[in-house]
Amino acid sequence: MRKILLAAAALLAPAACLAAGVTTLTWHGHAAFEIHTPKGRVLFIDPWLNNPVNPAAKNGVDAAAKVKRADYILVTHGHFDHVGDAVALGKSTKARLVASMELGTNMARLLGYPAEQMGFDTLGNAGGELKLGDGEIVVQFTPAVHASGMDVGKDKPLAYGGSPNGFIIKIKDGPTIYHSGDTAFFKDMEQIAPADIDVALLNIGGHFGMEPDAAAMAARVINPKLVIPHHYKTFPILTQDPKAFFEELDGDKIPHVEMQPGETLTFEGRELKK
Repeated sequence: MRKILLAAAALLAPAACLAAGVTTLTWHGHAAFEIHTPKGRVLFIDPWLNNPVNPAAKNGVDAAAKVKRADYILVTHGHFDHVGDAVALGKSTKARLVASMELGTNMARLLGYPAEQMGFDTLGNAGGELKLGDGEIVVQFTPAVHASGMDVGKDKPLAYGGSPNGFIIKIKDGPTIYHSGDTAFFKDMEQIAPADIDVALLNIGGHFGMEPDAAAMAARVINPKLVIPHHYKTFPILTQDPKAFFEELDGDKIPHVEMQPGETLTFEGRELKK
């Protein structure tokens, strides 16, 4: 199953999404994803682009500085490996910040994210829903069992980052994508299933989030059409190989793809392009 899906994965440039009805999803390593919508809008999720496994950040290159466009930056929680390069991206692209009310407010006050690039249209909390990009994108905040302390500088205590979240991202004429953030497994994840998830981006690294067997339980209750793991093999302390995770998914006949950092998948409507 995995080999079939991998063969279908197109390693295409994100700009290809400008074709009508085409959405692209790029993994930049760790929890960082980039989405281009059918109408050409660009979203980044947890944009730590300068993480150790992103090929665009090799040899001292600033991967964030290479980004030419971002319309929305979504941040699940306040940890450094998820806030990542959000502030630099926000300043260079003027992207609006999508985050919890508390996290967004403190990213402006303490980290320097431009305060004018966030507001009631982009800040929310679990249970809430945002309509973005003239309604092309709907973002739902989902609960996450984790933490959210913000690193605001050496020798300073962690700052309040609000409650952690996941996101359900519904794209008109495109897929519905769930990003788990760093949540642990919790039974109420079954409430995500009615959203009819096309792609579930699940953390599997363990230690700070779901171990692979717990992530497999999450996949069972969410029941997505496709699962893509993230937040693994970035550091030695994290799970290095998704094999055990995929074996569990195979037992439940849940389709999955092992993306490589820098790889892009293309969707026509809600379907993975063959």
